[in-house]
Amino acid sequence: MAGNANMKPIISKMFCSSSKVVLVVRRRPHMVSGGGFVVTDCSQKVVFRVDGCGVLGKKEELILSEGDGEPLLLIRRKGGLVEALSINKQWKGYSFNYEGSRKSVFSLKEPKACFAKKQPIRISVDQREYSNSEDFEIKGHFPDRECSIVNSRGDIIAQVGVMKEVEKLMASKDLYYVAVTPGIDQAFVFGVIAILDYIFDGSTRC
Repeated sequence: MAGNANMKPIISKMFCSSSKVVLVVRRRPHMVSGGGFVVTDCSQKVVFRVDGCGVLGKKEELILSEGDGEPLLLIRRKGGLVEALSINKQWKGYSFNYEGSRKSVFSLKEPKACFAKKQPIRISVDQREYSNSEDFEIKGHFPDRECSIVNSRGDIIAQVGVMKEVEKLMASKDLYYVAVTPGIDQAFVFGVIAILDYIFDGSTRC
């Protein structure tokens, strides 16, 4: 798994590690706190939480928080005429600053159903520090928990998979891992994972 240890943080350098990090995603049932999922480390400490529309009361809106509940990202799908005329559905991730105001951090373009086979899912970072050459793309199939986020050079920055011993015990994909490359912003990665969960009828949907 190739990476860029000098990559600038997208959400915060707090979430960038100098070594590879493997985190586990556990989906919450819809009836427990309205759905969503939690992300834990090897000691089972909760690192991130994602709340879906069952908690927020709004469709196509998600919140990524730290383990202690401090919000990091508000994620929304954009609508309107521009999207209606586009071949893509667009999602936006907004970070919260200390005053509570929001800033656009990244965009994800989800191809509409009739274009899904020809158009990959692409992510671009909405910051001056990044150029279009550092956009990202989803490779593989998220519903099977076999996919990766790659940069424009084809390097894998995060890999989604199912542990074989778990797969034998569980037919569902409610428990899976995400391996994040050194230097990569883990909060950004799980912001993208939250959108993929919603797109593919995951626990974040109502």
